[in-house]
Amino acid sequence: MFLREIDIKSLHGLFLTLESNRIILMKLLYCVYVFLSLKDRKFYIGYTTNLKQRLTDHFHGQSKATAPRRPFKLIFCEYFLSKKDAMRRERYFKTSYGKKALKIMLREGLKDF
Repeated sequence: MFLREIDIKSLHGLFLTLESNRIILMKLLYCVYVFLSLKDRKFYIGYTTNLKQRLTDHFHGQSKATAPRRPFKLIFCEYFLSKKDAMRRERYFKTSYGKKALKIMLREGLKDF
């Protein structure tokens, strides 16, 4: 009943839990993100607590690691409650198995690029 009153799009990056018959909303702080470089068609993978600021930094060339590989498209992001979980996921995506998993998960979306 409560969820029908909330715009589901507004729940992006939030964690819902039920405690003592109350719905609790918590912000998921850690975001693992994946960019696709439109220049070299390779992934750039990172994590942050402020996705909007990281996107701005990368897209405007304020990151030395990504400036020469612009432009980018954000193709995936995943939120976590724990910094350790986010860092583990980021490390996995940077492995050859993780990149292969991303290509499988995102195969339909990657056709557009």
